[in-house]
This record gives sequence, C-alpha cells and structure tokens, in this order.
Amino acid sequence: MKQTIFFDLDDTLVYCNKYFNDVLDRFAGEMSVWYASAGITREAIAAKQAEIDIAGVQIVGFQPDHFPQSFIDTYRYFRDVTGRPSSALEEEKLWKLGNSVYGIEVEPYPMMEETLYSLANDGNELHLYTGGDTLIQYRKIESLRLDRFFEERIYVRQHKNTEALEQILSTGRFDRTNTWMIGNSVRTDVVPALSCGLNAVYLKQEEEWKYNIIPIDTSPSGAMLTLTALPEVPPAITDYLSGTAMRKSV
Repeated sequence: MKQTIFFDLDDTLVYCNKYFNDVLDRFAGEMSVWYASAGITREAIAAKQAEIDIAGVQIVGFQPDHFPQSFIDTYRYFRDVTGRPSSALEEEKLWKLGNSVYGIEVEPYPMMEETLYSLANDGNELHLYTGGDTLIQYRKIESLRLDRFFEERIYVRQHKNTEALEQILSTGRFDRTNTWMIGNSVRTDVVPALSCGLNAVYLKQEEEWKYNIIPIDTSPSGAMLTLTALPEVPPAITDYLSGTAMRKSV
C-alpha cells in the first residue's frame, strides 16, 4: 500500500549540526581568550550559550537572529559576572560569527537522492516538513533541487511542534495509519508524530543538539523505529509493512 512519508530537512536529509558546532567552537574559543583572566572556561561559556539558546528557541522558535543573539547574550552575561568592559566591536564580531552559519553551502547526507528516489519509485508520496526561516530553508531546498521529490508538498514552520504538525495533517486530510514522519529530533519530529497518531522513524545522529533530546513519553499507535543512517529508511518501512500484513493474515 502506498505510504505518505514526511521528511525533516536539517540533519535528516542535509547536514546542519556539524556547522553550528564548528561556529560554536570558534565562539567559545574567542570568548575564553577574552575572559581568560577571570578564569572563565570554554566549558562554562558553551554551557551558558546552550542554556540561553534553548530557552530562546522555546519562545521564538527557529528564528535566524536568535542564534547570533545567543552569542551576544552570553557575552553580556559574562561581562556582568566579571565586570570586564564590553566592546561594540567585540559584539559585532560575535554577531557576524553567529550569522556566518547561514551562509555555508548545503551538503546532503550520503545516499540522500538514492533514498528519496527509492521511496518515490515505489509509489510513495513524499512531503518535506522543516523548521526554520522560510528564506534560509528554501535556499537549501533549491540548492539541492529537492522539489524533484517533494514538488509543492513542502512545509516550513518557525515553530515545529505537535500543533504545527496537527494543522498540516488536518488541512491535508491524511490517512494517519499510512503516514510516516522521518527525522532526527525527538522533540520536533518523533514526539509530535506519535502524538498525532503517525508512524515515526527516529534517525538518530551521533552528535545531537541538546534541544532535540527529550524523553519519549507518548505511546505509538503504529510504528516507532530507530535507525542510524538514511539508506536504512526504505527497507525498514518495507519490513514493517510486511510484518503488519503477515499479522493481519494470520
């Protein structure tokens, strides 16, 4: 039976976290030099930035200015703690550093095209559901010509949560029993999918943003699979459906 399959974009189809981590590492290094005399460590700087970043995302969603602003807010926090004089030039440098992550050329995960072609050629309907700024996300989509697979079935939301997914599903009148959500985030992909009665595939990544990691406290009504590589998705769905068909025939 034809399946409807929603894919997340960042760190599901294309790399994202590794670029943010690189910029974060450069930020912590710069700050640790400025605040070395006060005994502030890279670890303390990174922990405070993560705390500020995650708290802000829960309020404003995936707004692009929030990431560089978390650098400024972290800088100002340690300025107030240590009494070190602030500098407009230093803040400008940090703002540019934070924004630089959005200018990096998008890079697909290995076997991205082959995986999408495989699912599409089997007659499945593919949808792309991503969180972030519309212009930034569409730049990635256009760079890799993802409309080849998703056509107009693309949804970009600043707040990616259960309410946003439910609105998409209700508007589209999807058969939830045969609809899947594939993504790397427990918070924004897996839990919303399970809460909406979908099948879910958790595409677990080695290095994950702390924001994405929460307990799964929703029981699945269908499939709940954990995979570690994108090419595993088509056979995993096929195997699950084959097992379901066998159980129904018994």
